[in-house]
Amino acid sequence: MAAEIHAPAFWMRLGIALVWLVFGLLFKALDAVPRHRQIVARVVGTRYARTVTTLVAMGETVLGLWMLYGRYLAVCVAIQTVALIVMNGLELRYARDLLLAPFAMICANIILLAMGWYVVWALN
Repeated sequence: MAAEIHAPAFWMRLGIALVWLVFGLLFKALDAVPRHRQIVARVVGTRYARTVTTLVAMGETVLGLWMLYGRYLAVCVAIQTVALIVMNGLELRYARDLLLAPFAMICANIILLAMGWYVVWALN
């Protein structure tokens, strides 16, 4: 464990987990950023926005906890990749005007996924 703490992949894994947990628990589940619910409403409608936002929050939280757990990371990062492609695609298609910085969002998500895949390769 001590050697693992000094490895960049360890800190990247923790950082990735934190991103998923903050976006899932804080921003969506606790509705700290209502814009996320508004984006979901554009995709599924206002009636189901809260329920779907909660489901997305649960999924993001699971991904964050999974990164902390550190097992089967290739599957975890593959799911993250699919999730971000789908979420970003839907956001750009239906709620682009609600996004603070669409290009920056895509760049940040590419970096997040690149770090995730680096972690997978570094730990195998």
